[in-house]
Amino acid sequence: MALPVHASIGERVWHYCYLGICCLIFLFLIAPILIIIPLSFNAEPYFTFTHKMMSLDPEGYSLRWYDQILTFGMSNPDTAREAAWWNDAWNNATWLHAMKNSALISIFATVFATTLGTLAALGLSRPEMPFRRAIMALLISPMIVPLIITATGLFFFYSATGLAHTFIGIVMAHAMLGIPFVIITVTATLVGFDHSMTRAAASLGASPITTFRKISLPLILPGVISGALFAFATSFDEVVVVLFVASYDQRTIPLQMWNGIREQISPTILSVATILVVFSISLLTVIELLRRRSERLRGITPG
Repeated sequence: MALPVHASIGERVWHYCYLGICCLIFLFLIAPILIIIPLSFNAEPYFTFTHKMMSLDPEGYSLRWYDQILTFGMSNPDTAREAAWWNDAWNNATWLHAMKNSALISIFATVFATTLGTLAALGLSRPEMPFRRAIMALLISPMIVPLIITATGLFFFYSATGLAHTFIGIVMAHAMLGIPFVIITVTATLVGFDHSMTRAAASLGASPITTFRKISLPLILPGVISGALFAFATSFDEVVVVLFVASYDQRTIPLQMWNGIREQISPTILSVATILVVFSISLLTVIELLRRRSERLRGITPG
């Protein structure tokens, strides 16, 4: 917010000091990401800035580690990059296999979490719902309970029910972690929801499903999509639960990065991390745009 014209000298000094403090805090939070991105272009197999990188020598920078995302684990990485090469990369590349697992698990977990979370938020938003606070606390508990405890409990439960090391088990576990984000986001959208429109639709003979599909859902859709994006990001970045319930061939990107640090330290991890950073920034941008659209629909000026 800009300073008013009549601001005193003390107010101006504090204003600029406040901006400086905010910039320093932001730099402190963003510094690890700013370091990772240029290191991913290192031509040498090191996790540090080389002399050539510091002197901005073009020979100190390379895309070799981004290329290794495709070639690591391939049967014949040195052949001509034709259809057979790309087929080999798609079927055998370790990082691509982890990316496919992460995408598939995250998509199914997001659909599951969004559906259940939206239904729960709609029920919890109704004033006649009994024990609303207790139910809300129970549903968002996966956000509060340490992940190691949740993962341990899931491991023993899945071992007893046969869900351990199964695709369905991982999807259910990730959906459980994403549901609280959907509930909180959709519930916040429903705070300013005008229920008189749904009552009017019901008085005109519309069924509950028709009322939800044509009135409620379009109005809360930005919140639903925001919650789904949060659930997707939570599933895509999860590593602790996967360590406990996934099998060897069900490695996701975070698990592959974890194993890569333990087994074979390679700057390829930095390249994958940079891609994930860009992906996360894109998701946050979409969420912010949806938040502003939701506020406009509710007649609130975006801040």
